[in-house]
Amino acid sequence: MNKLPLPPQASIKAVLFDLDGTLADTAADLVAALNLALIDHGHEAVTLDAMRHVASDGSLALVKASTTGLNDEQLEQVRQSLLTHYASVNGQQAELFTGMAALLTALSDRNIAFGLVTNKPARYTRPYMDQTGLTSKMATIISGDTTTLSKPHAAPMLLAAQQMAIEPQQILYLGDALRDLEAAKVTNMLGGVAGWGYIKDADSAAQWPHHFYFNQVEEIIKTIDAINQSR
Repeated sequence: MNKLPLPPQASIKAVLFDLDGTLADTAADLVAALNLALIDHGHEAVTLDAMRHVASDGSLALVKASTTGLNDEQLEQVRQSLLTHYASVNGQQAELFTGMAALLTALSDRNIAFGLVTNKPARYTRPYMDQTGLTSKMATIISGDTTTLSKPHAAPMLLAAQQMAIEPQQILYLGDALRDLEAAKVTNMLGGVAGWGYIKDADSAAQWPHHFYFNQVEEIIKTIDAINQSR
């Protein structure tokens, strides 16, 4: 297990979330768009259960996981169709994970800022966040194209910290992919694995660099309280 030691006198003043598979369960919308794209190009539709574990890996990964024998040009054609359809179905079936709304309320009650750092492009991130009613509550929303480089690069993480005016080492970042935890580590943020997310058995998530492994959303606020009360 690659669990990192907490820094001396650790405190958590803000929480940043990945979007797909961490803050919200968006797999149903992504797979709906994928199936529309597959049908457009003469392929068979796939099930949500078969594709859920790929939902955090991006549009190209979804296309590759649902097709065989396609060259790069054909893969890109299906991917572009997926992106077009996703703009129409974005938010239709997606919902915050169980316990997430209560966590955000608990953070607000404690004056702990929260925000979003996702690799999803802004043209999908912003409309969905508006639908949830969270846009005005977020201290920062960083999409995959907000900066020229995306996770696991440090740039989007550091921009989020700058916009919140909080030191990175006082920020807990939650994600369900290796790139999320690598991004937290390279920026000296506290990394938390979102164990409820789209983690594949082969991912060996316990080996990702992390300070915390949360199996349930409800564990997060208890951990934050324990750390902040021990200062």
